[in-house]
Amino acid sequence: MKHKHLAWHETLELHELTASTANNLIALKMHVHDIADPQLRALYEEMIRAQESNLKELLHFYSMAPTEARNNKSKGEHEDMTGFYAGHLLGMSKACIKNYAAAITETATPQLRDTFTKQLNHAIKLHAKIFNFMLERGFYPAYDLHKMLENDKMMAQKALEL
Repeated sequence: MKHKHLAWHETLELHELTASTANNLIALKMHVHDIADPQLRALYEEMIRAQESNLKELLHFYSMAPTEARNNKSKGEHEDMTGFYAGHLLGMSKACIKNYAAAITETATPQLRDTFTKQLNHAIKLHAKIFNFMLERGFYPAYDLHKMLENDKMMAQKALEL
């Protein structure tokens, strides 16, 4: 059976990958000029080209996102980089949580497991604070799929234009 749009769950995965790729691309482009080592700089430039290509490919799928819940309201662009910085922090926070969870499953020493668990719980609380910061300021409209996808496209375009 062929569908004319993406499934909801894959649309959300598309969102996560696009948002994190755009944030990482912005960070790479902000730092590449500070890299003194020519070989490392070449690796950064290769990563930038790869991320740009990935973003362009991902953006093609946005036209296939589900449309049932869409509305035509759009929000103004944020002129400063607060949204980028918050999104970057949120992405790091998610990665941190995943790393702690994986580390806990590999830990045999009870004291180390307790430490990882304590740090994981702190990371989860901090993630909630970062998420709420973004939600309250409209940087992460988590309950509006259309706005969330539009934000992704805007950030991806900004990353590609840098």
